[in-house]
Amino acid sequence: MEQKVLDNFQKQLVEKREEILKEAERTLSELNDQAGNIPDANDRASAESGRNFELRIRQREQRLLSKIEQALQRIDDGEFGECESCGELIGFKRLEARPVTALCIECKTAQESKEKGQGK
Repeated sequence: MEQKVLDNFQKQLVEKREEILKEAERTLSELNDQAGNIPDANDRASAESGRNFELRIRQREQRLLSKIEQALQRIDDGEFGECESCGELIGFKRLEARPVTALCIECKTAQESKEKGQGK
């Protein structure tokens, strides 16, 4: 893959990482601000529901952050764009849509079929 293309992917991944970290910091700040006593039960339930929703989003972003770090490492190692399973090149359109991917579409489809068969 051309260096210019790799640099573009690296820039996208770094920007996404920074965005996730900023959002995590914002969430922590908001959770600390909302830690006060809310006397009304309905307001407390609503606040708790909102906090749970935010935390679920941050958990998903935590997993994405890990995938971003792995993708950046693959760029550094010169392995970005190669399928970890079969070693073939991952399609450019797939990388554009999901730069953190480590599997080509065929291997990902096979993995999902296997997981579906196992009930995961």
